[in-house]
Amino acid sequence: MGQLEYKHVALVLQTRLPENVGILEGIASYEHSHADWTFFLDDQIVSARDPEWLFTREWDGIICRSTSSLLMEECLKRGIPCVDLEDEKSKLPGIPKLRPDNMAIGHTGGEHFLDRGYRNFAFCGFSSENWSLDRRRGYVEAVEAVGYECSIMETVYPKVLAPKWDLGEQALMQEWLETLPRPIAIMCCNDMRALQLVEAVHEMGLTVPEEVSILGVNNETCRVQLAHPALSSIPVNLFDWGFKAATALDCLINGHDYPEETYIEPLPVVIRRSTDTYAVDDPVIANALKIIHAEACKSLRVDDLARRVNVSRSALERRFRKLLRRTPQEEIRAIKINRAKQLLIETDKSLAEIAEITGFEHPEYLSVMFKRLTGEPPRDFRQRLRPGEH
Repeated sequence: MGQLEYKHVALVLQTRLPENVGILEGIASYEHSHADWTFFLDDQIVSARDPEWLFTREWDGIICRSTSSLLMEECLKRGIPCVDLEDEKSKLPGIPKLRPDNMAIGHTGGEHFLDRGYRNFAFCGFSSENWSLDRRRGYVEAVEAVGYECSIMETVYPKVLAPKWDLGEQALMQEWLETLPRPIAIMCCNDMRALQLVEAVHEMGLTVPEEVSILGVNNETCRVQLAHPALSSIPVNLFDWGFKAATALDCLINGHDYPEETYIEPLPVVIRRSTDTYAVDDPVIANALKIIHAEACKSLRVDDLARRVNVSRSALERRFRKLLRRTPQEEIRAIKINRAKQLLIETDKSLAEIAEITGFEHPEYLSVMFKRLTGEPPRDFRQRLRPGEH
C-alpha cells in the first residue's frame, strides 16, 4: 500500500474569539470523517495583513476569517482554493463565502418575544455593521408582520473599544429607554450590546425582565453569564459553519464547484432569566404560560392546566386565542417540539429517548408532530444542523 498523501490546509482564524473555536470544531469533524488534511493554524491572523508570511510554504487550501481581503486576493492570483468566513456582505468572485443568516437570526428574536405575549418592541445595534443591520431587518420584519412597530437605536461601532465609549453608549441607551413604553422586548445585535443595555437598565432603576426584556445574539458564555440576570441569547450554529466551510474547501481542492454564498441557520434561543417572563395583562394566562413552560414535557394536559388556573377549559382557550392567537394545546406542543430540537442538536440521544424526555408516548408520534410543525422529520433536522452526525 502506498503512503497516504495529506493535503496541507491553512486556517486563518483568531482563537481568542470564542466563536472561532466552535468553527474549528466543525472543520475538524469534517476532516476526521471526509478528508486527509494537515493543518497550520494562524490564530493571530498575521497572514491576513501579510500574505507573503504565509506563502513561504505551499498550501492546498485556505480557510480565512478576516476583514482584510489581501490574503484571499493573493489566493486567487496563485490559484489556491480559499473559503471566506467573514460575516460581511462584500465578497470576492471565485471565493465561496459562508456567513450566518442574520435575517433569520432577527426572525428568531422576534418570534421569541411574540411567543411571550409582547406588544412593545425595540432593537439596539450598530449602524455601521451590515450583520447588525440584517439582524435588525429580520427582527423588524417579524414583529411588523403581525401588526406591531419597533423602536430602533443604532450607533457607529468603534475601531477600538474603550471604557469611556462603553459609558457613553450606556448614557445614550438610558435616554432612549426613557422614551419607550413598558414592558418592552428589546433584541440586541449581539451579546456585548445586550450586556451594555442590561447595565443601562439597572442604572435607571428598572428591572430585567419584568420591565425590560433583553435578548442577545451569539450565546458567548463569557458574556451571557456576566450579566445580572443572565442573558438569553440566540446561538450561531458554529459547528455547522465550520463543517460546511471544510466541505466547501474540499470541493474546491478536488476541482468541484461550490455555491458562491451560503447562509448558516441559527439555533433556537437559549432562554435565561433576561427574557424568562410573559408580557400579558391577564394574570390567568400569565400563570398558565409559566406552568406550560415548566411542565409541558411532563405530559401536561389542557384539562389539568385549566383546573390549576381555576378556569374552565373553554374560557382558558378563549383567553389564549384573544391574547396569544393560539390555543393552550398549540403552546404545549410548541414547547415540546422546541425541547426536542435542542436535544437533537445538542445531544446524541435516540429519537425514543427524546420522545420520553419531551413527554411523547411514542417516538412515532413525536416524528409526526415534529414534521407537522417544522416541515421536516427529526432525522433530517438533525442531519441538516449537525451535518457530521448520522
